[in-house]
Amino acid sequence: MRRAHLEHLVCPTCKINLTLRVDSQQGDRIETGELSCGACSAHFPIVGFVPRFAAMGDGNYANAFGFQWNRHYRTQYDGYTGAPISEERFFKETRWPRRLDGEVILEAGSGSGRFTEHAAATGATVISFDYSHAVEANYRNNGHLPNLLIVQASIYEMPFRPAYFNRVVCIGVVQHTPDPRRSFDCLAEMLRPAGQLVVDAYRRFAWWKQLLITKYWVRPFTRRLSPPALYRFCERWVDVWWKPTDLARRLSGSRGLSWMLLVPDYRGVYALPDDVQREWAVLDMFDMLSPAYDFPQTLDSVRSWFAGAGLTDVDIGYGFNGIEGRGSRP
Repeated sequence: MRRAHLEHLVCPTCKINLTLRVDSQQGDRIETGELSCGACSAHFPIVGFVPRFAAMGDGNYANAFGFQWNRHYRTQYDGYTGAPISEERFFKETRWPRRLDGEVILEAGSGSGRFTEHAAATGATVISFDYSHAVEANYRNNGHLPNLLIVQASIYEMPFRPAYFNRVVCIGVVQHTPDPRRSFDCLAEMLRPAGQLVVDAYRRFAWWKQLLITKYWVRPFTRRLSPPALYRFCERWVDVWWKPTDLARRLSGSRGLSWMLLVPDYRGVYALPDDVQREWAVLDMFDMLSPAYDFPQTLDSVRSWFAGAGLTDVDIGYGFNGIEGRGSRP
């Protein structure tokens, strides 16, 4: 973080300003130090340039995500794939202008920061947080950007003032939290008047279709594995089935068998080299089989979130990740 970023942070409990102590810094970036609250005497370390408001350990339900995003810190970046996949998704899903100078954006659940770089490219001040140590991957990729602050924090205990942000975006996250409705409500509280919220969630299908989704049968076993052990399994599994599923796709014109066999298959969807396609497959297989929580939603349930939060100009529909919702604070 930078000293100028202190104005954006408050105690997650008391919501008052924090005091900064700097132990070491590189240029204007604070590498190590501490943030403290004068009201409740809480202390929050700055480690690796990132303020830490969430402790890592066995109790952090997002540990597996931290593992995958540090392992695949560049895999989904447009500069790595050579295709504007992340850029197109960010702007199509948010429907935001390309220039947002003078605004403050909150990104909830940054992962490796594939969307962070495009949010920051708008010229807005971007505050990006993640519960896991994926913040280290994001900082590795984007920490040099002067208009970006990366924070490790829980969606339920965010170190930000309510009604502070012009825009809030949360892509690929809420279904993996313990209570998606509560997660949504916490994000909605961050919107200032006329502020806009964009969120998505996995789609919940009819019960009989849901039963056909292989990952829900396999995950009770795979999530018991340590992240390194599960990752090794995913690598081997993709290696075994990569060519047979490609042949099946070519013969049938469908990627259904690939997904049924837990081989995420974007061949024919994205024009990427085979080695990058395989890398995406391993990453997404791990992403499917590792979450502690996975709560897909219906259109009606997402509509109820927006209605309950009192948002207006609501637009709910199917999109990239299943269901997308957009709304504004009156």
